[in-house]
Amino acid sequence: MDFNARDTAIVITDPQNDFLSPNGVTWGLVGASVEENGTVGHIEQLLSTGKQKGYDVFVSPHYYYPTDRGWKFGGTVENMMHEIHMFDRKGALTTDGFDGSGADWLEQYKPYINDGKTVVVSPHKVYGPETNDLVLQLRKNGKSKVILAGMSANLCTEAHLRELLEQGFEVAVVADATAAAIHPELGNGYEAALTNFKFMASAVQSTSEVVAAMG
Repeated sequence: MDFNARDTAIVITDPQNDFLSPNGVTWGLVGASVEENGTVGHIEQLLSTGKQKGYDVFVSPHYYYPTDRGWKFGGTVENMMHEIHMFDRKGALTTDGFDGSGADWLEQYKPYINDGKTVVVSPHKVYGPETNDLVLQLRKNGKSKVILAGMSANLCTEAHLRELLEQGFEVAVVADATAAAIHPELGNGYEAALTNFKFMASAVQSTSEVVAAMG
């Protein structure tokens, strides 16, 4: 893929405390993968370089409001997220209790995300962007290519990859700027995602390769 600031966007899924902070509710499952990949630092490197080079950055967050707790069914990890109160917010129209919570951005990302230029799209509710306005925001900003990173590899990141490909975007996945759960029964989510990335994505590259290609 050829990256340029005119038609290429950086999209980060779920750069939030519950995934990326040692205090997050999923750290026991994802922490080893996050640390092995250097995910936290690599996401910051993408954000920093993107801002320096004039790339538009889009963040697709994951939030749950009290009314979402009334859902009648869900998949394995979806149910787990509800049970551990992952990404909880007190309501759609309030930020009360948000600062520093599991749903908040990792502290070191805030200067990049809260700069008044980053597009924070509406929350996705399960895994993919079918339930938010990411595709609309990308198209309205004239983007046809996506540099994709964030959490977690085999769930939200892969789901975003699949939908963006179906919507006609070229997508490069940054393999060391994501990570996933390693579960004793469910398996290694990162290895599963990496296999699928290689089968589907327009490109699968490291952070250093992407940064160099961003010019």
